[in-house]
Amino acid sequence: MCLSGYQQAGVVVLPNHLADDFEAFCHSNPAPLPLLYRSQSGETSCPPLAKHADIRTDISQYCVYEEGCLVETVSSLAASGLWSDMVCFYLGCSFGFEGKLKKAGVPVRNVEQGRNISMYRTAVGCFPAGKFSCPLVVTMRPIPAALLDAAVEVTHLNPLAHGAPVHIGDPAFLGIQDLSRPDYGEQVELQPGDVPVFWACGVTAIEAILSSKPPLAFSHSPGCMFLTDIPDTPSSPLTAPSDSLEPQHTKAHPEQTPLCFQVSHNPLLYSLASQAAVAKIRQLETVIGEDPGERGIRALFVQDELLRSCLALSHSSSVAITTGFPTHYMHSPPDETDGPPGAIAMATMLLSLGKKVTMLTDRRAVEMNQAIIDEAVRNGVLKAAIPLVTFEDSGPDAALHFLCHHGDASKPRYDHLVAIERSGRASDGNYYNMRGINIKHLVDPIDNLFIAAMDIPGITTTGIGDGGNELGMGKVKDKVINLMPKGSLIACDVPADFAITAGVSNWGGYAVACGLYLLHTCPSHQRYLKKGLGLEPVTPQDQLQDWTANLPSVDKEESFLSTLVKFGIRSGKTAHLAMEVDGLTFHPTHSDIISRLLEVTQRSTTP
Repeated sequence: MCLSGYQQAGVVVLPNHLADDFEAFCHSNPAPLPLLYRSQSGETSCPPLAKHADIRTDISQYCVYEEGCLVETVSSLAASGLWSDMVCFYLGCSFGFEGKLKKAGVPVRNVEQGRNISMYRTAVGCFPAGKFSCPLVVTMRPIPAALLDAAVEVTHLNPLAHGAPVHIGDPAFLGIQDLSRPDYGEQVELQPGDVPVFWACGVTAIEAILSSKPPLAFSHSPGCMFLTDIPDTPSSPLTAPSDSLEPQHTKAHPEQTPLCFQVSHNPLLYSLASQAAVAKIRQLETVIGEDPGERGIRALFVQDELLRSCLALSHSSSVAITTGFPTHYMHSPPDETDGPPGAIAMATMLLSLGKKVTMLTDRRAVEMNQAIIDEAVRNGVLKAAIPLVTFEDSGPDAALHFLCHHGDASKPRYDHLVAIERSGRASDGNYYNMRGINIKHLVDPIDNLFIAAMDIPGITTTGIGDGGNELGMGKVKDKVINLMPKGSLIACDVPADFAITAGVSNWGGYAVACGLYLLHTCPSHQRYLKKGLGLEPVTPQDQLQDWTANLPSVDKEESFLSTLVKFGIRSGKTAHLAMEVDGLTFHPTHSDIISRLLEVTQRSTTP
């Protein structure tokens, strides 16, 4: 348990022939197994961590394992006659940051309740190395929601005491079914307003012993730690000593400190991103909020909708994107040039991140949109071909069966729906363009999917719009009614979890693609996504060469707009069959916005 005053460490003792494999296992899984010191064979002291130590007697209780089975717990290992062939590994411990949490005003519930910390075996597998492979073990500390940022910052600054959390929210994401039944330690109860926060745990090493089945091994008993000579004070964070295996690494640049954002209510999920990445995504949000068409779109702006949508998309695995606004009901095709470019830009970045992407369209437009997708792939605008599907309202359960395998709400087919410049249903059941003309006869009821998703845990929705009549803009319906022309008639009644507003909806799609790129190149976010396992630092070369090709560009967007024009798709505001979107010519307006988004995205952050 936590002892105030000095930093603590977990200990694993293994036969010499397994030592190199275990060291590699630690390096492959740095969050649960931050290696402070590896002893020589038979060495019982650890001078970098504690003077005059004897690891055989300095822990209050040890576990003894034979062939991977716990055979006994003992208070001393001094009688072991095989010590000369054993190697000790000292691992950072999260008890080392509990004093710092308390000093930051964050309650430490396990200490308050006089209990050992709760530890859980997860369904997340560590990266294997040699003979070692096992599930990740985590600790859980209940943290008041208002203090999550403080808890994240304090622990982020202690990377060798497991660092920042690896998960915040519903334990089911980790495969933990019941918080009241920890696999190690004792149950720690959440208080009203608390959120379960999970840190990687050194007990993962015990799971590694159990799975690798060495002939003989020892460890600390969970909660009974080795006490170092390193003070537990803000000025003395636990660091790997200069003669240990790990480099000293104690201070993070402020702009790399993670910030915490809630991205889902059901199930509960928070995500992390560095201050630098957050600041850039907020700059993207500012750029796309410009209103050269003077439509008054700034009145609908909600701070951080872009950021939260990008975080949720980064956590997703299967995304359905829909677009299509048949505003030109007197032309064939009736669609406009706003929407498809932004949809394709998002699809390309999502595909690059390994997400499954599906495009959802109206039945009337299937043949045309399939041809547009095929040409986008041929021209290198879209990374790869994606499925194109339609939705037909064939009954009360049609949306549920479309969204979920076999209509089972516990098995969603998609975990994120994105609508960009998609006609949105008004309160009277009709669909209106900005002039107040009803175009319902040209629109399939894709809104039903967004409505159904509200009651399906695990499906998040995003709407991107520039006028308030687009699918998803129901989240800001009151603002649309009160502040937009014809707002009481045209306002979309169907909300999305996140409503991204932009001067032109395409810009919102470009910004999502750029935001996903920033999160992909954000070490804090990537560590959180990967649960601190198998980390490979993203190098500048990776950032600047491989991933910039997946961003929107002036050349790609100009090429794609020309494709739309070739298919007879017109500018939204003017109905011109020309290189323009919403009455704004591609050069200089749209090309300038794209260039500025890229400049923000690719600008280096100087520590």
